[in-house]
Amino acid sequence: MLRPAKESRTFKQMQQKLLDIQKVTIPALGLGTYKLTGKEGAREIQRALLLGYRHIDTAEMYGNEGDVGDAIKASGINRNNIFITTKVWPSNFSKNKFIPCVEESLRKLKIDTLDLLLLHWPADDDTNKLAAGFLNDCLYKQYTKLVGVSNFSLTQLMQAQKIAPVCCNQVEYSPYNNNKQLLQYMQQQGLMLTAYSPLARGEVLREPIIKKLAAKYQRSGAQIVLRWLLQQDKVAAIPKAGTEKHSLQNLQVFDFDLSENDMQQVFALAQK
Repeated sequence: MLRPAKESRTFKQMQQKLLDIQKVTIPALGLGTYKLTGKEGAREIQRALLLGYRHIDTAEMYGNEGDVGDAIKASGINRNNIFITTKVWPSNFSKNKFIPCVEESLRKLKIDTLDLLLLHWPADDDTNKLAAGFLNDCLYKQYTKLVGVSNFSLTQLMQAQKIAPVCCNQVEYSPYNNNKQLLQYMQQQGLMLTAYSPLARGEVLREPIIKKLAAKYQRSGAQIVLRWLLQQDKVAAIPKAGTEKHSLQNLQVFDFDLSENDMQQVFALAQK
């Protein structure tokens, strides 16, 4: 049985990099919870919270919102100190399903208000416009503080922005897959890019340059890649971690900086 946390540090002290997006404070490093389900999943999420994570990412499609809610409650950490994101799956982008789906997510998470609500994947253009309108309804109902999209192309993102105050696009983003055009646009707009699969499912850790930089900075390869991500403006990352050791290592990336030359060497992996 894990012990509830006794919070001796404030929210701002828990994370060394915080993003200010639409006047909301967001920890740049979060925990991705895909496949963390059931009692074991809840235990891993609770463990991460006790280690210091204050940004938890889930989704209706993951089937673990209830487990996330259980973990948050069991952690003993003040709800206001945890940034919670969930997502609506495209099959619920309809008038009769969207709002009930969000209400069910809130019930499972055992909270009154989300910090961030995302459209999980794009549908066709007309359906995307409809769903973006429902994001406005959720803001009006105070079901969420912020709204955004996930896996949207630049064109789809710009379309959604015309309808709702989108603040985020959660996309697959790693040294192999750094969409400069999308990132530059989002940075110019003051939007947050949240990177999932930031380690390219572990493949990037085999790269010689990552191994070389890990030796240079006396860090793990994963820490080098996460530092590369979090050193970029308006970028957040939500890696998964299979062990307590890796969860803790992922948090320990705020006490060093990569040189500009080393940053560019990692960027160059996208050209391979």
